[in-house]
Amino acid sequence: MGDGHEFETDPDELPTAEVAPPQRFLDQANVTETGIRERFRAQWPDAWDEAGERLAWTSKYDSVYDEATRSWFPGGQLNAAANCLDRHLADRKHQRALVWDGQRGETRTYTYLELFREVNEFAAALREIGVGQGDVVTLHMPAIPELPIAMLACARIGAPHAVVYTGFSADALARRMDRSDSSYLVVSDGYYRRGDAVSLTNKAETVRATLSADVTTVVVDRFGESHEYATDVGKYNYRTLLDRNEGERVEPVDRASTDELFVIYTSGTTGTPKRVTHTTGGYLAHTAWTSHAVLDLEPGDTYFCTADLGWITGHSYVVYGPLALGATVLLREGEADQPPRTNVWELIEHHAVDIFYTSPTAIRAFMKWGPEYPEQYDLSSLRLLGTVGEPINPQSWQWLSEHVGNETCPIVDTWWQTETGGHLITTLPGVDRMKPGAVGPPLPGIDVTVVDEDGQSVDANTGGYLVVDTPWPGMPRELSEGVRWAAPDDARPDSEWAYRTGDGAFVDEDGYVTILGRVDDVLNVSGRRFGTRELESTAVTVDGVTEAAVVSGAYGDRGHGLYVYVSLEDGTQESERIRAEVTAAIEQTIGTFARPDAVIVSPELPKTSSGKIVRRLLTDIANGESLGDTSALRNPEVLGEIRSAVQQD
Repeated sequence: MGDGHEFETDPDELPTAEVAPPQRFLDQANVTETGIRERFRAQWPDAWDEAGERLAWTSKYDSVYDEATRSWFPGGQLNAAANCLDRHLADRKHQRALVWDGQRGETRTYTYLELFREVNEFAAALREIGVGQGDVVTLHMPAIPELPIAMLACARIGAPHAVVYTGFSADALARRMDRSDSSYLVVSDGYYRRGDAVSLTNKAETVRATLSADVTTVVVDRFGESHEYATDVGKYNYRTLLDRNEGERVEPVDRASTDELFVIYTSGTTGTPKRVTHTTGGYLAHTAWTSHAVLDLEPGDTYFCTADLGWITGHSYVVYGPLALGATVLLREGEADQPPRTNVWELIEHHAVDIFYTSPTAIRAFMKWGPEYPEQYDLSSLRLLGTVGEPINPQSWQWLSEHVGNETCPIVDTWWQTETGGHLITTLPGVDRMKPGAVGPPLPGIDVTVVDEDGQSVDANTGGYLVVDTPWPGMPRELSEGVRWAAPDDARPDSEWAYRTGDGAFVDEDGYVTILGRVDDVLNVSGRRFGTRELESTAVTVDGVTEAAVVSGAYGDRGHGLYVYVSLEDGTQESERIRAEVTAAIEQTIGTFARPDAVIVSPELPKTSSGKIVRRLLTDIANGESLGDTSALRNPEVLGEIRSAVQQD
């Protein structure tokens, strides 16, 4: 099952004593059925009907799950935008649906009726410029209201959207559009990154020049009159299109449950972004049910998730899940850990936020700043906290509980991936006790196993490869079509379905899973996934670089960083140039958010006698740890030089 992996654990990261959910929360929790996992197991897959029942269907599905095609809610028809907007108008058309906080101090509020109107107007505009059912529309915007509006407008007319994170370079944007066969681009004129203005229209022009197909562009005004973008053939202004379609209503297009809702790209092991296609019925049912059961969302709740909409968390738990349930979504432009240090807490107090969902990366920044910042504000409206993106250690968990939740809020530490669409492993806050450091047991209806290199289950508290054994409603089309996402040399019989997640884990005697990190060629740094092959392939395009190896290692106060180790051609001495050009190449090809934290230049990289680079040792050096056994190396003498280079960096 691969080349093998050493599953190491840091004692400071291991789960601590159990914590019971506060009684205040239990008295009102959405899900309190203690035997829910046993019921789902006994009634699988039909138990997932309760997820399907959370949606409005124009044609009811024939069954919950079809094993032959691995499709969920087959025969059913629905529209995702109608589920997020239309069905709420009778009861809450004047309730806030979306509240936006901009980096420049701007605010905008949309009621469900106002959001419905603008989504319809932009849906009509998309049709006006030629977008038809099945056409993929690429969206490249920061966290501004026009992004969820465009997502829902695409869903309304049956056009899959592909949101590309604004940090990606023009080359990365063009690659994703080309792979999606997308010739429509909705882009903002720019965005603000930690107070600095960053243009996006230059990327749009690069894409138009790069792709062979003619690209139709819609530009959303973010900068105002200070940044003009000329419109001509194939270029439109968002506001002008809305004005032309003022008052228009577009009947939502019925989509089969198995029709694609959106595509999204994630880092893979092939050196190119991996396409993930999420379907309309299964995905929306999964996100709605987990928003209800895990995040405890109810209609009318005010909900604040700090994730960028360019990543899967923004899709599932900023837009589709919360709006499908009729919640009020607080959307903040910019990252949670950027100044001012009081902003997040001020927003929670001002809007009386009920649920706060953020990342361990942000929590580490909050801890560094100090508890005096959240303690300045009244956070008593909070009833549940959640974390996403990477494992949260017990120390961060306790800090969040004490200084943000006042020890009266349960914390759901959620494990899931772009590929899963929604939560798969986490505590149910109204049912389970929490173990800080452990993500929790699998959700009802989900079975996972930790296996060794031969695909055999390992004992409790033994590290191995995390495998999901049971299909789930939010699974992507790539799995629904029968692709078995496990290693080719997996020892399991071909008839046994499984999804190898690429994460290492162990399960304790109570069935709680602790995630140990990535074990494939994908790194998780601050909640963002990077394909090592894509990074390494980019590094070796630099003149003078012969080989590259990328690992994640400890870096400063923010947790882990990206370390790029490169070896040079004989006679190449320009280390400073190499460092600068490797960094620039990665920023240009992938994006500034993938900028390496350290580029280490060495005559050689550590290799086995067969010539394989030993990345484990490079990770140990980055972490300042003992190297252990190096007897298998053909060039152990290079390790001292590499360690010295890291220490000097």
